[in-house]
Amino acid sequence: MSETTHDGGVAVSAPPSADDGLTRAELAVKYGLSQSGARPGLFEYVRQLWGRRHFIIAFSQAKLTAQYSQAKLGQVWQVVTPLLNAAVYFFIFGLLLGARKGIPEHIYVPFLVTGVFVFTFTQSSVMAGVRAISGNLGLVRALHFPRASLPISFALQQLQQLLFSMIVLVVIMLGFGIFPAWSWLLVVPALLLQFVFNTGLALIFARLGSKTPDLAQLMPFVMRTWMYASGVMFSIPAMLADKDVPGWVSDVLQWNPAAIYMDLIRFAMIDDYTYEEFLPHHVWAFALGWALLAGVVGFVYFWKAEEKYGRG
Repeated sequence: MSETTHDGGVAVSAPPSADDGLTRAELAVKYGLSQSGARPGLFEYVRQLWGRRHFIIAFSQAKLTAQYSQAKLGQVWQVVTPLLNAAVYFFIFGLLLGARKGIPEHIYVPFLVTGVFVFTFTQSSVMAGVRAISGNLGLVRALHFPRASLPISFALQQLQQLLFSMIVLVVIMLGFGIFPAWSWLLVVPALLLQFVFNTGLALIFARLGSKTPDLAQLMPFVMRTWMYASGVMFSIPAMLADKDVPGWVSDVLQWNPAAIYMDLIRFAMIDDYTYEEFLPHHVWAFALGWALLAGVVGFVYFWKAEEKYGRG
């Protein structure tokens, strides 16, 4: 087809195309195009994460090494910090406030240090998760990768830090006459369940923190309240034994996940910390349930906003 232009020339128009009249969405489908940065399906997202497993491990190790790089004692602070916290709690709660009630005196220090180390694992995972996206916007905006890699890396970093602390915990156990037994092997499944639980929380708070940076300022108060309610420094059943409180209050405190994981590791490592006296019924079922609930809900909740991270 041709037509005469205003200066007398002849302009040739393009022939009709088979794509004329198609919307952009229809064109994308026709030519197999996909939206840049679009959220993949859930199973595809899991596959992508597995493909980035080496990055996740390397990133967690790099963060762990850099955490105390400016301090003269370096990585020693990974163990010294929770030990100093335990010493403060022992002085305040063990000596001044009598929180050793119901706990044999010779196991109170192992009881306390175990609680501090295990709760710090959860606390640090949550605090790192809050800043996982908002504190790494340059990386999020510069590279394309499944964003869940970041909170998972931070949770893995805290697990590695806990393993260093466990070496010190073993030394403390030996110092108080508590020697290795077959029950110590129960620490492995207990820590794995807690890691899944912590990772789920890190994913949840990573999404919340990505849109509300001020959440990082609020969380220390939330975590401190949770710590005081979880029996880090005292035995919950012993403390409530002579208190006039409803039974459901005791159940809620004992069944909260932080208390569950602390009690499991105390039960595994301390001979006189008995199942009948200190642990709630069905404790392993609750530990598994909390891990699955937090892990699945946290992962799906984070994945739902995958295409929004680093924007706006």
